[in-house]
Amino acid sequence: MIGPARHTLVALLMAAGVAAVTAQIRERDREWAAPPEAAAKPNPLAGRPETAAGGAKLFRVRCASCHGEDGRGTAKGPDLTAPGVQGQTDGALFWKLTGGNARAGMPTFSFLPEAQRWQLVLHLRDRAATGGGTR
Repeated sequence: MIGPARHTLVALLMAAGVAAVTAQIRERDREWAAPPEAAAKPNPLAGRPETAAGGAKLFRVRCASCHGEDGRGTAKGPDLTAPGVQGQTDGALFWKLTGGNARAGMPTFSFLPEAQRWQLVLHLRDRAATGGGTR
């Protein structure tokens, strides 16, 4: 194969690989759900979307190596723009960032100040709303 056809094939194989790994990660953490009280916790920064920029900086440093620069996932971490992630409450995402999930390879970010973890949640929402692109 030559030219664009080869690039298309490589892209399709990579996408299939990411999808397979994401399915394996989901299978490992099927029971990883925030408790109801954590899921109900509102994001105190929800009315301040400009704070998502701080979350973008944190994402590049702390998350992009596993979830990709655009948040759409890699072989190491799932697509954070996917409906299964975006359908969760801000409180649930905050809880998951805070505690991590060792079984699925998600580290804990409890060492980050609460405000920074909430900024990451805002950034995840912004990332999905902009189709994974940066602003």
